[in-house]
Amino acid sequence: MIHKQTRRHFLKTTAVAGAVVGTTPLPEGPATAETKKQTFSKAVIVPPPDENKLKEIRDAGFDGVEASLSGKLVDPKEAARIKGIADSLGVRVHTVLRGWANFNDPQKAQEDFDYTVATIRAAQSYGSDAILLVPGRVGGMPLPEKWGFTVEFDEKTGHLTQVGDGDSEYDDYKVAHNQAWDAFQEWVPKLIPIAKETGVVVAIENVWSNLFNTPEHFKHFIESFDSPWVRAYYDVANHMAYGRPAEEWIRTLGDLIVKVHIKDYQVKPAEGQNEWPNLREGSVNFPEVINALHEVGYTGWLTIEGSGGLPYPEQFERLQTIIAGG
Repeated sequence: MIHKQTRRHFLKTTAVAGAVVGTTPLPEGPATAETKKQTFSKAVIVPPPDENKLKEIRDAGFDGVEASLSGKLVDPKEAARIKGIADSLGVRVHTVLRGWANFNDPQKAQEDFDYTVATIRAAQSYGSDAILLVPGRVGGMPLPEKWGFTVEFDEKTGHLTQVGDGDSEYDDYKVAHNQAWDAFQEWVPKLIPIAKETGVVVAIENVWSNLFNTPEHFKHFIESFDSPWVRAYYDVANHMAYGRPAEEWIRTLGDLIVKVHIKDYQVKPAEGQNEWPNLREGSVNFPEVINALHEVGYTGWLTIEGSGGLPYPEQFERLQTIIAGG
C-alpha cells in the first residue's frame, strides 16, 4: 500500500489519552490555567552534570536536566553518584542525550551501537527513563527545498517512492533514505532487550537528518518496531521549515511521544534574522503546541534546547509563560 502525504495535507486526529513512559493521565474535567501550569516537568540540557550545575538549575526553578554526553563515556558509578546528589537536591537527570549514531554506515554501525548501549546503562545509573537517539542521517545529494517535500512511502517497507516535484532528480536520495531505513530496522531492535532490562526507553528524535520529514512517516517509523521501548522524542521546532506546524506533528504522533524538546524557529528568516531565536521570538505557535500536548495526554518533561544566551531564570520564566498558554 502506498501512503501519500504532502505538506498541505491536513490529518484529522482525535485526542489520544494513554499512559506512556514519563506521562500521567490528565485530570478529570476541563483543564484550568492552574492545572496546566502543574502538568509538565521542566528541564534544560546540560553537559554531564555536577553538583554545582544541579544546584544552579534547581535554584532557577527547573525540575531536572537532560544530560548531553557529547560522545563521552560516563562511568555508571559516577552517574550513580550524581543521581544521589540530584535526589538530595530534589531534581532529576530525566534523559541522557546520546545524539547522532551512524547505524546506516557499515564501517561505524557496531561502534556506535556499542556506545549507545553504554549510554543506556549510564542513563540507568543516572535514574533516567530514556535516551535521546538519532539513528543516522543522509545527505550529499540533490534534495528538495525543505518546504518542497511531497512524500509518498510504501507502508509495507517504509521506503520512499516519491519526495518532491521533478522526482527523478532525487533518485539518489531515495536510495540512500531507503538503505538507512533498512539499516535502522537491523540495529534499533537490538537495543530493545537492553532498554527493557534497564527500564530506559530509546526515544528517537525528529531532526534535520533528511529522514522522516513528515509526521506520518515518522510515526510509521516508530510504530514499525512494535515496542513500548522505542518511542518518539518530539522537538517542536525541528520541522517547522518543512511546512507542517508542530501541533499537527503532536496530534499525529499522539501517545508515541515520550519526551519533548522546547525551542523556537523562525520560518524563512529575513536577512540578518536569527533562524534559531530564543523562546517566544520565532514562528512556533506555542499556545497551540500546549493545547495539542494536552489533547494527546502528554504530561511529561518539557526540556529547553537553545536559548543558551539567556540566564537560566529567564529561560524558566519563558517556559512558564509557554505552559500557561502565552
